Amino acid sequence: MIDMNLLKQLCGARGISGDEGEVRSLIIEEIKNFAEYRVDNLGNIIVHKKGRQPAKSRLMLSAHMDEVGLMVTDVTSDGFLKFDEVGGIDRRVLPGKQVKVGKNGLAGVIGVKPIHLCKGEESQNIPDYSEMYIDIGADSADQALEYVSPGDSVTYAGDFIKNGFTINSKAIDDRFGCLVLIEMIKSDQEYDMDFVFAVQEEVGLRGAKVAAYTVDPQFAIVVETTTSAEIPEVEKTKQVCRLGEGAVISVMDRRTIYDREMTSLAFDLADKNGIKAQYKRAVAGGNDAGAIHQSRGGVRTLAISLACRYLHAPSTVASIADCESVSVLVRLAAEKIAGGELNR
Repeated sequence: MIDMNLLKQLCGARGISGDEGEVRSLIIEEIKNFAEYRVDNLGNIIVHKKGRQPAKSRLMLSAHMDEVGLMVTDVTSDGFLKFDEVGGIDRRVLPGKQVKVGKNGLAGVIGVKPIHLCKGEESQNIPDYSEMYIDIGADSADQALEYVSPGDSVTYAGDFIKNGFTINSKAIDDRFGCLVLIEMIKSDQEYDMDFVFAVQEEVGLRGAKVAAYTVDPQFAIVVETTTSAEIPEVEKTKQVCRLGEGAVISVMDRRTIYDREMTSLAFDLADKNGIKAQYKRAVAGGNDAGAIHQSRGGVRTLAISLACRYLHAPSTVASIADCESVSVLVRLAAEKIAGGELNR
């Protein structure tokens, strides 16, 4: 069973790319009594978990800690905060959203020019970042600067909601992947395995590149979330994957052509064990596999993802049943690969 209380804590933690400290501390607190770990110079957590026997193939499992967000770039004379994006964000979702600013999580709201003052097509246009601001209630730059500074992180604010069918939260990408790895580390395993909680995925797969070079695995499983678009006005052939249809297994994206034997193994395990699984039906996007599979002499890589609607938005939606499918399939695939299944 998925530990929803821990997933809630992980999703609620604040950690945009390059400022993952709160997430890192939470993960370390969870795993410190179950495995050896170290934190590298970029902030990745690299974990070695002993199994009942040595691995027959060196396997690394990876999930990223960072979430998309914003960064304060300036403060206006009347106390409003100007900002820019950290990671890929659809600007359409930002106006009117609640955010938390700085290390103390000061409450703010993203504002734009009032609709009744817009002229012509202005009211229909998507505002640029230069036209938006964060309102923290300050009435001057001096007052605002008592609480925030340029360079401060800004994260979405919002509740973690579970309705029996789905979860609704910020940062399911990729705190769910982190949860899967934590639960594996805390459980008994047949074989030794290495785990990476990576930084800075959302801004260019930077942490995973460094960590994969350090770990030097033969095989890797990237545990991710991926965009689900089975919503009105989107043709079925463009929906990529669907909530409720199980773990999403990638064949190719913009950064990686995945190992075909590993992909076949994942589908075979799903079929034999009654686990729902689906192809990612698009060559789009990318994840830390893009850096991992090119490390050193090459790493055979598989991505198993959770389908998630509204990815990178303040509120994203995922299926509870899919969470279970991904978790079980990752465990089974890891055991087979570390046990030398693909070396035979």
